Amino acid sequence: MTNISIKNLTFAYPGQAALFDNANFELDTSWRLGLLGRNGRGKTTLFKLLQNKLPYTGTLNVSVPLAYFPQPLGDQTKLALYCLQETGNFLEWELKRELKLFKISEDLLWQPFNTLSGGEQTKLMLCALFCQADHFFLLDEPTNHLDLAGRKELVAYLKQKKQGFIIASHDRTFLDQTIDHTLVIERSQVRLENGDLASYEMQKKRRDSHDIQQNAKTRHELKRLKQAALTKENWASQAERQKQNNSHADKGFIGRRAAKVMKRASALKSRAEERIKQKETQLKNLEVSEPLSLNYRPTHKQVLVEAKDFTLAYEKPLFSPLNFEVKAGEIVVLKGNNGSGKSSLFQALLKSSKATVSGELSLNTQNISVVRQDFSADRGTLKEFAQKRELDYTLLLTLLKKLGFERHTFDVLLENMSLGQQKKVQLAASLATPAELYLWDEPLNYLDTYNQDQLLALLQETKPALLVIEHDQNFIDQIADTVVELK
Repeated sequence: MTNISIKNLTFAYPGQAALFDNANFELDTSWRLGLLGRNGRGKTTLFKLLQNKLPYTGTLNVSVPLAYFPQPLGDQTKLALYCLQETGNFLEWELKRELKLFKISEDLLWQPFNTLSGGEQTKLMLCALFCQADHFFLLDEPTNHLDLAGRKELVAYLKQKKQGFIIASHDRTFLDQTIDHTLVIERSQVRLENGDLASYEMQKKRRDSHDIQQNAKTRHELKRLKQAALTKENWASQAERQKQNNSHADKGFIGRRAAKVMKRASALKSRAEERIKQKETQLKNLEVSEPLSLNYRPTHKQVLVEAKDFTLAYEKPLFSPLNFEVKAGEIVVLKGNNGSGKSSLFQALLKSSKATVSGELSLNTQNISVVRQDFSADRGTLKEFAQKRELDYTLLLTLLKKLGFERHTFDVLLENMSLGQQKKVQLAASLATPAELYLWDEPLNYLDTYNQDQLLALLQETKPALLVIEHDQNFIDQIADTVVELK
């Protein structure tokens, strides 16, 4: 049964390359579909197109009502229940039913929404969304801000659901546990396949291996064709020079011969250029990732962060007293459930926390580079952003290019970029900032799998002084010198 049909879909933002160019595919709303693709490829845009929020050409038929996560929220200072009820038509008992399925305490409903952790907000918003039982769900990065336990709970929650959905995510483990079909926005096409992410990646490796061989042959042929085109062009130039330099010869004869040679050379050159164009279109658009660089400034200071019997409290302590250090060249991971106080600890380090402090937390450097969770306040051009942060603009652009930015994206305003692109700007800014210490709050959020691998390789090679909050266990296992768990 097909409930979503897309034919010859074409869409581009003004002044940018087309994200979709005559795309054709059909989706069954009983599927649990994974929507994959690098940042900026058009995943969120496709969700907007399905909801008829953007103009397009082609045909797009959707025969079921849609519900999108994350829902736009109103006044987040309201109690969570009232804030969520503004996002959809459901009753209190329906929301409590979903909370029970998700194993979430009803107490969260009676707290101001903006005081909840990012993970708690995500869980409540998903429960509110699934109260709309007759809808088909569009889930845009639902695991962001969820800890490992929360992601497992979300997997279990979705497995109880009979409705179909589309999930845009870069979390490999999560996708393999939840999807049965994949829709991938690749560089040159949209590919629909039956199976999970592991199945798609295995097939893609086979295709890429073949395409690499084909590309090598095509580039060799291109080199030969371009050399031949240059030779044809030189013929005409030589004939013209002969005409100009031979003062005693029959100018009319030489002129006619030169014109004949130039005409033939021009025809041959045109044919060669057409063949070059054909060959260039045959080059496969393989995904490539260049190594990242970090503007790390190692220091003679042995201890950059030190916590002694440290905790934070609002009405009650957020976590048990902590004792840890971050030394030069050491990566320390802060780990804990959603709402355990990890981001609050970062705020305390940066002197922006309103919580009551107990114990000692010392920061022994001012040369810090930070990646925050919230980057919604950034506005304007990349150049303005670089000037405000006192960054090397060329270095910022170079890092963004390595992170997968297309050249045309450099002209897009920050507020008009996708969340993945905005996150890349934040990360590139941190990498470009000269620093002795890095504080990164969930750096993998919104990043595609290629960028995650780039970041992992960079940290393993550079070994900077880094205090990082992260939930991806595979990432933690490969980078952490020390894991500090908040309980």
